[in-house]
Amino acid sequence: MNPKYAILFDPVPIGPVTAPNRFYQVPHASGMTEANPRVRAAFRATKAEGGWGVVSTGAVSIHPSCDDSPLPFARLWDDNDVRAHALVTEAVHAHGALAAIELWHGGAAVMNRSSRIAPYSPSGIPWAATHVGFMGQQRPRAMDAGDIRDVIRWQAAAARRAHAAGFDIVYVYAGMGYLGHQFLLPEYNQRADAYGGSLANRVRFVRELVEATREAVGAHCGVALRISLEHLRARPSEHHASEAHEAVALMADVPDLWDVKLDSSPTDCGASRFRPEAAHEPVVDFVKQLTGKPVVGVGRFTSPDTMVSQVQRGILDLIGAARPSIADPFLPNKIREGREDEIRECIGCNICIASWHDGVPVRCTQNPTVGEEWRRGWHPERVPPAGRSDNVLIVGAGPAGLEAALVAARRGYEVTLADRAAETGGRLLFETRLPGLASWGRVRDYRLQALQQMGNVTLYPGSELSAAELLAAEHAHLVIATGARWTRHLYSAMEIPAGRLEQDGVFTPDDLAAGRLPEPPVLVYDFDNYYLGGCVAEHLAAQGLAVTYATPAGHASAWTFMTNEQPFVHRALHERGIGLITLSTLRGHRDGVARLEGVFTGAPREVAAASIVIVGHREPRDELYRAIMAHSAAHADAGIKSVSRIGDALAPGAIVHAVHAGHLWARQLDAAADEACLRDLPITAAGPGAAYVAPNGPEAG
Repeated sequence: MNPKYAILFDPVPIGPVTAPNRFYQVPHASGMTEANPRVRAAFRATKAEGGWGVVSTGAVSIHPSCDDSPLPFARLWDDNDVRAHALVTEAVHAHGALAAIELWHGGAAVMNRSSRIAPYSPSGIPWAATHVGFMGQQRPRAMDAGDIRDVIRWQAAAARRAHAAGFDIVYVYAGMGYLGHQFLLPEYNQRADAYGGSLANRVRFVRELVEATREAVGAHCGVALRISLEHLRARPSEHHASEAHEAVALMADVPDLWDVKLDSSPTDCGASRFRPEAAHEPVVDFVKQLTGKPVVGVGRFTSPDTMVSQVQRGILDLIGAARPSIADPFLPNKIREGREDEIRECIGCNICIASWHDGVPVRCTQNPTVGEEWRRGWHPERVPPAGRSDNVLIVGAGPAGLEAALVAARRGYEVTLADRAAETGGRLLFETRLPGLASWGRVRDYRLQALQQMGNVTLYPGSELSAAELLAAEHAHLVIATGARWTRHLYSAMEIPAGRLEQDGVFTPDDLAAGRLPEPPVLVYDFDNYYLGGCVAEHLAAQGLAVTYATPAGHASAWTFMTNEQPFVHRALHERGIGLITLSTLRGHRDGVARLEGVFTGAPREVAAASIVIVGHREPRDELYRAIMAHSAAHADAGIKSVSRIGDALAPGAIVHAVHAGHLWARQLDAAADEACLRDLPITAAGPGAAYVAPNGPEAG
């Protein structure tokens, strides 16, 4: 280990327990609920194995009045849930780490779609979400004194279950717009009793939750308070620098641990496109000055130098991580062993967050083994040895080809990786030059660096191979990873690509990647709906071109809502002076004018556009694969055992899909063709229908 990183491995007391080092996997969603208890346990255990001193759950509901359906959420309502969570604590403890649980009540921010209990809130103020996935027509109830006592009682009961399940640290959650946070914010809390008004009153509910938790777990568990400080930091206080300072001062020694964060998912878990490493520091930097208790916080920490700086400058005691711990569960061990150059760094693409919005187990662009630890038996650092001594030729050194080559080589196969471009990276070569996407180059850099150090890998950049050359190459396995091409398809009323705009002045991202610059003014027409359309618009505007962005969706880069980027995409377009047109289809282009129509109204609109860049439909670049398969009768004589397409050459998708496809191919190279993943099942040893105490009152029955 580099001696300057030794401070990161100091133990840190947290009340009656001690974290073995400063690496703290903070609570984060996994999409792995009690429906997948073994998947969840293996996912968290892998992080403990990788050296994280504390491994936390995501938010865990304390009562059916906190029901986040249809989003996946964990529960601790009865004995079945205790048994399911015990799988996690046992697995985490087996590797010497502490297990923490984030007990949670969502208040007005959950709609209770399944339980149908009217949501709880300080004053009946609803969360008026603007995205349809979070909208609902059930408004919350204003909590009375009995309701407050009930929630505190439910918190204590859940804390006792948490202790029974084996957790070492038990959380009170007062952040991200959930119930504890709602009591802290005057916009939500308009009460006139002892729980409203002054900040001293507004913190009362949170303080009582912490005190009830401590009483429930006694001297067995540390008690953590997770609190969002962004909004409070912006509010003035009569006797403190801000209401955030005042809130921390009022409760300075109440919890055993302060877990500090920002208020909303887009700012708290900001994508790297818009948020640098350690972006939280300006909001949370004061907390350690006001409390003698340890402080943990996050900031997409991937650099050990940044981590050390956070500790030495008195910002944090524990280096919190969610996304970096997903991208590389073995990050702490790699630093401990002097292998920090082998860290698989988080790229901040936020595909992991999109997975939660999708309601599925977490996914990761950098780490395709996430969520597959139990289902498929995949380990992020270990692969099974090759079952045969075959050699492999992979054509295409983009994300899919690089991952396939790396995993196959680690298994022991002789691997040749060829690409027609002089530089490896495939689509990443262009995309990482676009505004905000430089860190995505880590997908290429991590894999290329590893491949260059392996004796059983031969790299051939700048090599365009024909089908005849591949048939004569004497490789047992041919893998075609030649990517996809953007087309000039238009968007039809059936919401599918239809027709093409094949004429001068019409470009695709492939044209831009090849160095062709459109003549201004430019219309970027985007129905891909992910990051690229917005990035292309920014890229062209940064070169001084007049740009308008149009889309049939209701927002720019509409799918980036899933990755927490959407608010900042709109801000970036505005700051670049890029015009924005939504809910419009492109009908034609003639004489320097683009003709648009309203998606729903059919209303015509004309936009000045000497050039159009269409970011819409992609098609596999699979000509080489089809040419090889046209000579399938000659494969056996050529010693070819398999020919495969992977990644975009098979089915265009996001980079996460390409990496996973490459990994899956290499893992299954000599496996049974019908090998299936395991199916997890809930734990129901206590029997279905385990009772809970319903809230008082007929409206909650």
